[in-house]
Amino acid sequence: MDRLSGIGGILFDMDGVLCDSEPFIREAACAMFAHCHKITVQPDDFRPFSGTGEDRFLGGVAEQYGVHLNMPADKDWTYHRYLRTIDQRLEPLAGAGTFIARARAAGLRLAVASSADWIKVEGNLRQIELPPERFDAVVCASDVRRKKPDPEIFLLAAERLGLPPEQCLVIEDAPSGLEAARRARCPALGITSSFSDEQLTSHGASWTCPSLAAPPEAIDLWLSAGAANVARRSSA
Repeated sequence: MDRLSGIGGILFDMDGVLCDSEPFIREAACAMFAHCHKITVQPDDFRPFSGTGEDRFLGGVAEQYGVHLNMPADKDWTYHRYLRTIDQRLEPLAGAGTFIARARAAGLRLAVASSADWIKVEGNLRQIELPPERFDAVVCASDVRRKKPDPEIFLLAAERLGLPPEQCLVIEDAPSGLEAARRARCPALGITSSFSDEQLTSHGASWTCPSLAAPPEAIDLWLSAGAANVARRSSA
C-alpha cells in the first residue's frame, strides 16, 4: 500500500474501465463508412486507434482505405447512430458502480478523463447510470489540445480535482492511456478488458486486474482503510 499513500483522487478512463462501448462505436463507425462512403470496413480495423479520440479513431481507418472524411459531418453521423445503438444495450462493466461507491466512502475525489467527445461521454455515463454529476470533474476531448498518450488530459483532470497529479490514481485499459499516466507522474491501475497484463505493465501499470469487481489486494485494502478513517473522523 506504500505507493498509494497520499493518493487523494482517482482519474477514470471511461471505455474499457467503466463500460465497454467499443463494439457499439465500431458498429456505428462501420455503418458510417458504408452509408457515407460506400465502402465496407471491418470492426477490427479500429482496434489500433482505441482510446485516441474519435477523430483519430475514424481518421486512422479512413487513411487505411484511402477515404477522405467529411468532418465533422461524418463524426456527427457516427454519433447519431451510436447513441441509438447503445440505447438499452450498453451496460457498466463489472464492479464499476461498487468501486466508485467505495472510493466515495474513502473520501476520494473522482474524475472521468476520456479522449472521447462530450456527446459520447455523457451518453455513455447516463446509459450506465453513472451520470456526470456523480463525479467531481469530467474531462473530454474538447477540453484538451493533445490526446493520449500525451499527459495533458490527466494533468487537467488532476488540476480540476485540486490535486497534484502524483496524488491521483489513474485507472486505464489502454497502453496509450497508461503512457499518458506515466508521463503525468500518476500511479496507474491497468484493467485487462482490452489488452493483456503484460502489455499494460510494460506501459506503466503498477497494478492490473480484470475489472473493478476484483481490484488488486493493495487497492482493496487501501479503499477499506480509507473508508474506516472517514468513518472514525465522522464519529469523533
